[in-house]
Amino acid sequence: MKTIIKPLIMALLGLSFLIAGETAPAWAKRQVPHSSGEVMLSFAPVVKKARPAVVNVYAKKVIRSARRAPLLFDDPFFRRFFGDDLFLGRPRARVRNSLGSGVLISSSGFIITNNHVINDADDIRVVLSDRREFKARLVVRDERTDLALLKIKADGPLPFLQIADSDRLEVGDIVLAIGNPFGVGQTVTQGIVSAVARTGVGKSNYQFFIQTDAAINPGNSGGALVDMRGRLVGINTMIFSRSGGSNGIGFAIPSNMVKTLIVNAREGGRIVRPWAGVYLQPVTPDIAASLGMKRPAGALVVKLHKLSPLKRAGLKRGDVIVAIDGHAIGDVREFGYRFTGQPVGRTATLTIMRNDRKLAIRAPRKAPPEIPPRNEVVISGRNLFTGLKVANLNPAVIDELGMRDPARAGVVIVKVLGGPAARAGFRPRDIILEVNGDKIVSVRQLKRLVASGERIWEVAIDRRGRTLRLQR
Repeated sequence: MKTIIKPLIMALLGLSFLIAGETAPAWAKRQVPHSSGEVMLSFAPVVKKARPAVVNVYAKKVIRSARRAPLLFDDPFFRRFFGDDLFLGRPRARVRNSLGSGVLISSSGFIITNNHVINDADDIRVVLSDRREFKARLVVRDERTDLALLKIKADGPLPFLQIADSDRLEVGDIVLAIGNPFGVGQTVTQGIVSAVARTGVGKSNYQFFIQTDAAINPGNSGGALVDMRGRLVGINTMIFSRSGGSNGIGFAIPSNMVKTLIVNAREGGRIVRPWAGVYLQPVTPDIAASLGMKRPAGALVVKLHKLSPLKRAGLKRGDVIVAIDGHAIGDVREFGYRFTGQPVGRTATLTIMRNDRKLAIRAPRKAPPEIPPRNEVVISGRNLFTGLKVANLNPAVIDELGMRDPARAGVVIVKVLGGPAARAGFRPRDIILEVNGDKIVSVRQLKRLVASGERIWEVAIDRRGRTLRLQR
């Protein structure tokens, strides 16, 4: 692990040294310490302030699986007379437990943690540093940023961490990671900020990490990354490791993303983010040269949605976005973070390059439009599509599902609930293109075709840009 403790202590004690035969400078001459502060360097005051607000999170999910029957008893004849329970028995249940950490961010009991810590949990328990235990309620979860907000009820006010501005962090700043690695108990590790805008290591354009060499291990997920004032600057979330342990490359979600989650959360646990409606690509050295740029940077506008608020504000195809609200844009992922990093309703100031000129464009941050209306329904009956929850494609649905805009109309599968649709192999985010030769453009049309009573189905779907055909 990187550390700056040793060089700091050496400087404080005034250790002398020789470099290439030269005499050490005057500031490094050996001296007798005059106070305990010159001898001791400790993070204890910061830890005492931050530690009570870091909690352990225990999530439990009960998984039920049916017992398999011998092939003989799988025959409908036996099922008709004896039923399933005689040969299959009751479904077996097993419990899946997960352990992580969380951070109290208000005295009233709101806790931020990672979504993957509590994902699909049936029961969530929180244990405070003073060993008090509470049942937690899930307020909102966001798979795309890997954040979740929990709530507990206590008799009185709880200790909590103030949320700092993570954009003020700089490479080299000292940080502490607090969590419960491997379930051994609350642990504090120290390191520095290795990078402040690490992209390309997550699964979504909304991932934008603080990299640190403070030791982060399994169980630290959801724990606090704090600065030297004891303020929350990040939520520890992942590591690069071949062994499963810390190799000095850990990543934390910036605290500003936590603020955005809280502000953008709506009743019912739904997240509403600003929508840009713009299609971008990285600026390569060749593209930079063709545009007369000195170096490759920013995000090139390839296409704009007809409803895009940026298009209405004056952004054009071929523009290069180089900054948002004064923050330089290094790549496409950074644009996604900077634009959605502020809540709906605030204005974004985009700095762009157009024909060797630098321009500023002000555009509102708006929620993705529900045009056309989603008309979300669950298909039932005796047909191939029974068990599908489907909706009309629109910018809001595309954003919620984390899809890349397919730039086509149609019907998208929101969820597969089981039944014939699950057995046929349909998946969430599949776009239904054709049914028995008819092009599908709306949920209403799909429902009408499903009600026709056909027994043979030929279906074309779009799955991540590939066209697949099913016949049943």
